[in-house]
Amino acid sequence: MNIIVAIKLVPDLVEELSIDADGTALDTTWMRLIINEFDDHAIEQGILLKESNGGQVTVIAPDAEGIDDMLFTAAAKGVDRVIKLTGNFGTTTNNHALGRALAAVIDTMQPDIVLTGVQAHNDLDGPTGPLLAEFIKRPYVGYVAGVKVDGGKAQIRKEYPGGLVADMEVTLPAVLGIQAAEKPPRYVPISKVRQAMKTTTIEEQEIQELTPEGGPTISRMFQPEAAERATMIEGSEDEIASRIVAILKEQGVF
Repeated sequence: MNIIVAIKLVPDLVEELSIDADGTALDTTWMRLIINEFDDHAIEQGILLKESNGGQVTVIAPDAEGIDDMLFTAAAKGVDRVIKLTGNFGTTTNNHALGRALAAVIDTMQPDIVLTGVQAHNDLDGPTGPLLAEFIKRPYVGYVAGVKVDGGKAQIRKEYPGGLVADMEVTLPAVLGIQAAEKPPRYVPISKVRQAMKTTTIEEQEIQELTPEGGPTISRMFQPEAAERATMIEGSEDEIASRIVAILKEQGVF
């Protein structure tokens, strides 16, 4: 089975984020990038599928600061092949451009299944998965929490709020947006990552052009602006209810 996992790095929300001088993007001077959490689950799901069905797992990612370490970590976990896309990737590259760049490489690799994280916290124009599926003309299922492959079909498990579970079947090849792998992403010690650095070759494929068509145009980014503070209503239940009704009337709700 030919399994491809598309990942990307995203800003670490633990760090303090600031806007650049133009006011249209994040300041990348001191910004720390980490793997998208759902992409990490996609890698784990890909390895689990290889362990249960055989085949090869390839991880592919756009170039960014720290991406080499992330690819070596994936190799240490059990990924067979790692590919880095080189080109004019930056924080302003939208998912439409990224989807087309991934599609140009993935479509030639004839995958049986493509896995991506279901979303990322810096997605402004839709998740990468469904866009990629459209560009390579494959069916897409998102918010996946379990995958079993049987022949040319995949049994998909989706979880919904309220404890609802859906079992679906999709004909391969297909693109799946992973919300959670069947097991938590495995931990690998730094010694194993360093070993992978000596034995793994990161393949590079250059993307000639990144076209942003279809994505939004960012005219302004800004920190949340403080508004009026909340007013605490005190008193008995009847007094509080009467005050809430009065406020709603003042606001013209009824």
